[in-house]
Amino acid sequence: MPEAREVVKDLAVEHGACIRPLQLRRTNLTTGEVDQVLVPCGHTLASVCPSCAKRAKALRASQCREGWHLEDEPVIEPDPPTEMQRFWITKRAEAQVMHDQADAEGLDAAEMEELIGELDEEIANAGMRGKVLTGGSRRHRSTRRRQDAAQLPRRKVSDRTVGKVYTAPDGKTFRPSLFITLTCPSYGKVITDGTPIDPSGYDYQRAGRDALHFAALFDRFMQNLRRFCGYDVQYFAAVEPQRRLAPHIHLAIRGTVSRAELRQVIAATYHQVWWPSTQDVKFDGDHLPVWDEHTATYLDLDTGEVLPTWDEALDAIGDQDEPMHVVRFGDRFDAQGVLAGSKDASRCIGYLTKYLAKHVADCHQATTTDQAAHADRLADALRYEPCSPTCANWLRYGIQPKNARPGLRPGCCKGKAHRREYLGYAGRRVLVSRKWSGKTLADHRADRKAWLTEMLGFPATDPDRYTWELVAPGDTDHMPNARRLLHIVADRMRWLAALDQARRRAAGRADPGLSATGRAA
Repeated sequence: MPEAREVVKDLAVEHGACIRPLQLRRTNLTTGEVDQVLVPCGHTLASVCPSCAKRAKALRASQCREGWHLEDEPVIEPDPPTEMQRFWITKRAEAQVMHDQADAEGLDAAEMEELIGELDEEIANAGMRGKVLTGGSRRHRSTRRRQDAAQLPRRKVSDRTVGKVYTAPDGKTFRPSLFITLTCPSYGKVITDGTPIDPSGYDYQRAGRDALHFAALFDRFMQNLRRFCGYDVQYFAAVEPQRRLAPHIHLAIRGTVSRAELRQVIAATYHQVWWPSTQDVKFDGDHLPVWDEHTATYLDLDTGEVLPTWDEALDAIGDQDEPMHVVRFGDRFDAQGVLAGSKDASRCIGYLTKYLAKHVADCHQATTTDQAAHADRLADALRYEPCSPTCANWLRYGIQPKNARPGLRPGCCKGKAHRREYLGYAGRRVLVSRKWSGKTLADHRADRKAWLTEMLGFPATDPDRYTWELVAPGDTDHMPNARRLLHIVADRMRWLAALDQARRRAAGRADPGLSATGRAA
């Protein structure tokens, strides 16, 4: 016999309901009325919540479709600052002046620094993005191009974001866009299932490092593409693994670039990783550096020497030294012209969002022992590879990580890049330029909500009328997950019935057997 709870969960998934709803307590500030509201968890992985992942995937597809073939420049104007935002900025300016005066006079400015930190939090909570003052000095490297990289013509970048309009001989105009696929270089010959022909000759170290810095390489590619094309190219990109488990990226861009020009930009694009060298392993096995509580540093237990800090290791890199790693794209790429409203546009959007509801490693499941062994070798190569300046693996090479703390151990870094389900790529799966559609993802979500409330005939609510708080498990009004799931299934079925009635009413064939709330009359 089927288990009752599993039937409830299956019914929730069948009707598009969240299987992990959150319980919130809503208080009406005008009347003081308190009620319970169940909201979706909003998870983007189908393995966690299939319904929420499906909605997130559809939202991304809508975002891609709305911005791909824009004919007019998107208007992005920030809201004017509120009185409260002006107040906090004024206080922040006064605190900065007081801090600088105390610092110039040689006085202790610890209290002022603490006050500045609190004011920065208030500024962020007030609804302003970015920071008033960026902290720390940035380390600069030579911008001279590598000798082994192709030269790239540079044009002045205009503010234009839409593509050019072309006119056919018959007078018909069209504005095509582009769908591009970029891949990593070859690390060794592989067969159709993605496994190497000769595992001993496959460069797993280079594959792991390319995956770690793949996002930075793509940023450099878009920078070069904009400089080459001479306008602010906008993109919607999705990162996913190939069968060989190397990352590759699909991107939709507004406007067109010829294949020859695109090949030139790819050949001229590279990213240099200016990190300390990892060629010499100085600590391994049980021979590890120890944390000294008095100096708050890591020491070599045999010699008592303090390991060089992260800044000291970077300062030791001279102008004549080579970068630790250079990331490049592979020679193979694909580019397709796409017109608005065509079947190719829908197919490409589906391709962009195909694997967004899955973990990186779940896109291609290992079905053979060779595929599993290939994934194991890649995970082994990533285990001791430093993933960031704060990675614990730097201790293996005799360097203290940035912001070192006690308890760090090489091979046990908690960064996402070392976990098997990420295959070395710990960046965002979806990369969208700011001027893609002129809207944020929250704006697209609000548009869908506005359409639904208008279709159902619900009045718009004032968000300032309510306060929201999460119901904790220890609260008296807390509902267990099984009970929340029953409520969400009943609500979902009622909402679907109401939506179906609204659609019938809009089409002029309302069902008299349903009331306005979607219940049977």
